[in-house]
Amino acid sequence: MSFRGWEKVTIETPNGTIEGIAPVIISASRATDITAFYADWFMHRLRTGYVKWVNRFNGQSRYVSFEKTRAIVFWTKNAEPMMKYLPELDTREINYYFTYTLNDYEQEKLEPKVSPLQQRIDTFKKLSNTIGKGKVVWRFDPLILTNTITVDVLLDKIYGIGKQIHTYTEKLVISFFDINLYKKVRQNLMSAGFRDCKEFTIEDMTGIAKGLQEINKEWHIEIATCAEATDLSAYGINHNKCIDDELMIRQFSHDKELMDFLGYVPPQEGLLPFIESNGKRTKILKDLGQRKDCGCIPSKDIGQYDTCVHGCLYCYANTSPKVAQMNYQKHRSKREYCVKQSCVIEVIL
Repeated sequence: MSFRGWEKVTIETPNGTIEGIAPVIISASRATDITAFYADWFMHRLRTGYVKWVNRFNGQSRYVSFEKTRAIVFWTKNAEPMMKYLPELDTREINYYFTYTLNDYEQEKLEPKVSPLQQRIDTFKKLSNTIGKGKVVWRFDPLILTNTITVDVLLDKIYGIGKQIHTYTEKLVISFFDINLYKKVRQNLMSAGFRDCKEFTIEDMTGIAKGLQEINKEWHIEIATCAEATDLSAYGINHNKCIDDELMIRQFSHDKELMDFLGYVPPQEGLLPFIESNGKRTKILKDLGQRKDCGCIPSKDIGQYDTCVHGCLYCYANTSPKVAQMNYQKHRSKREYCVKQSCVIEVIL
């Protein structure tokens, strides 16, 4: 059975009743770091019951209701601002997990406005201790290759972080930076002085895979690639699903509505207690709106491009760090005004 779209619902807004969709799974967000910069806004929208999302290609708006939401996937480089709200999510019985990017590009200044690495590592550990390591997925994403950032240097960077956090997670996800995929990213990197970024060859990818296979003899965690066509299974590296039904089944099998959406039938008690019954799947879900090699299942992303102010030079979701910073300031100004005037911000911008 394939996914055929989210249920349509009516949403009450200050301007009247509007038709919207009610996704079961929310992605927050591939397009911006909602957790780091817009946690207060997100929780206000969750309490209000809906959010407005604007299509970046055609400018059309869509209203997204939280009425049917059973799981939220948070993408972030800093979970700290959201952590104070986790008890409220638990009270609302909404399931969630984090894909937490921890890169080490401090020396190269590729992520100029992220928090210091050790602070990010400490927050990762704190989050894992709070919600459980199975719900905190470590991303070292993307792997970037230059004349000075070699395969061996990348492996050292991964190991430097992993030796501190491998007991606080169950999975590492990597991707290989494609310098030719996004023209604006290439321009941003060159403008910042990074003119020697390289495409990963099969030999480079294999070198990373072999190194990680050796490192993982110490760590014993799952390692996977994000949206990569190259098969590295010979080195114990799988293809990942960032919006992951298998993780949800492991962590949230108590949620019948979510399991029904995923098409998972849990194990049934047999007539005899010593006969085990495995769970079974009745659906194969795939998000057709993502890249061909993306393994994610369907979700509704509620983020907006050009709003993340980490300033990462490799970011495909920002036209430029300057534009993102300008939009962030617009949001802050609008939010301050709305707090005083008791109005609402339906969309990040």
